Amino acid sequence: MYKEMNLDLIDVNAEPPIEEPSRQYYFMAKCRQWVRDFEQKSGRLPKACIVNMGCQMNARDSEKLTGILEQMGYAPTEEEQADFVIYNTCTVRENANLKVYGRLGKVHHYKKENPHMRIALCGCMMQEEQVVEKLKSSYSFVDIIFGTHNVYKLAELLFLRNETGSQVVDVWKEARGIVEELPSQRKFFFKSGVNISFGCNNFCSYCIVPYVRGRERSRKPEDILEEIERLAREGVVEIMLLGQNVNSYGKDLKEPITFARLLRQVEQIPGIERIRFMTSHPKDLSEELIQAMKESSKVCRHLHLPVQSGSTAVLKAMNRRYTKEQYLALVDMLRRKIPDISLTTDIIVGFPGETEEDFQETLDVVRRARYDSAFTFLYSRRTGTPAAVMENQVPPEVMKERFDRLLEQVQRVGREMSGRFVGTVQKVLVEEVNVRDDSLVTGRLDSNLLVHFPGDASLIGKLVRVRLEESRGFYYMGSRVLGEEDKG
Repeated sequence: MYKEMNLDLIDVNAEPPIEEPSRQYYFMAKCRQWVRDFEQKSGRLPKACIVNMGCQMNARDSEKLTGILEQMGYAPTEEEQADFVIYNTCTVRENANLKVYGRLGKVHHYKKENPHMRIALCGCMMQEEQVVEKLKSSYSFVDIIFGTHNVYKLAELLFLRNETGSQVVDVWKEARGIVEELPSQRKFFFKSGVNISFGCNNFCSYCIVPYVRGRERSRKPEDILEEIERLAREGVVEIMLLGQNVNSYGKDLKEPITFARLLRQVEQIPGIERIRFMTSHPKDLSEELIQAMKESSKVCRHLHLPVQSGSTAVLKAMNRRYTKEQYLALVDMLRRKIPDISLTTDIIVGFPGETEEDFQETLDVVRRARYDSAFTFLYSRRTGTPAAVMENQVPPEVMKERFDRLLEQVQRVGREMSGRFVGTVQKVLVEEVNVRDDSLVTGRLDSNLLVHFPGDASLIGKLVRVRLEESRGFYYMGSRVLGEEDKG
């Protein structure tokens, strides 16, 4: 939750407060002094660029970083030649790290041309000790290095860098609480992500996330509800509840609460028209949650339910803690209780030890679950995870051949499923003017599928009724239908 704070009322000559978030507002005020000095000398505001390189959780963190920079007076830009560049990193796969090092080589050139430029690295990649050591020894031009647990400290770390002139490294192994009431600048005025939890307790054998994001920590429901109420007052109509595993939300709270109960409370907030959430772990998907989705008029009929593999043997090696049969039973329950639900998933091909028979089990799940779409990945060996040292690593050529077969089946089933709404009238949340044809606008269905139809920028942020006239694989072409609620 963010509460307006007048930085001009803060005594920057006093000692910094100890308590958060007052301490960070103090340092925002201190940094704003530097910004004003820069403006006076240069005749312009310093520019800041945030490059988000990760998931929805990273994107939400980037909005917080943007809000802090805005409070300090920085002018936002998408140009990496800015006066302050922050790379919010991902480390799920090894090549994500390589991309960061590549970007640093490029931005180092910019810094040589602009000596007062500041470069910061944060996010999951910074939680790896060997990465930080490499940055300190080989990338000394990086000014600030911080991790996932102290994103809120940006202003304090920037002030420290400006004062000392030395590289600042502040990475915590564990979280030290959740700091609320800091500024945030949303990318969209009509929709927003809302963190409900941080971290993960699942320790899937291929995944680095629990090691870099820490253990699960749920926000208090009253803080979540207060944030969403504020967002609704500001005109947000769609929210996405975010967590590494939203289904286990609330178990760690002093007064436990289920995710299903939280959903029902969120639904009562006036102004919110759509509720999405991700990511759901199948082992924690309860009948209570499915029932809450069924009875809700606001929870979108879309569920992202990662299966990862259709083989029970591979799932056990992955430490997913469910079987193929248990997963399909959940799918059957979802289809039975919410017949129009759209299911999407994640699938990994070529996990260590995967046989052709195991792969055939995955194809069988795709046929039976009938996904609208799937994110498919070749297994990527991730240093620091148990899977990286497993025997029977699958040869790359075998992985590639299986991946192609999986993709063909996913796309075929997806086209069949995605086209089932042709001829119907659906509500669409308009998100933007179409990037290829400015006579069209683009929006999303409740099912998360894209729709393109004639319109203009005045429709952005509105829920409008659209007749779906043609399915083109994974999006629709349609036309607006004026109803009583649309007139005027």
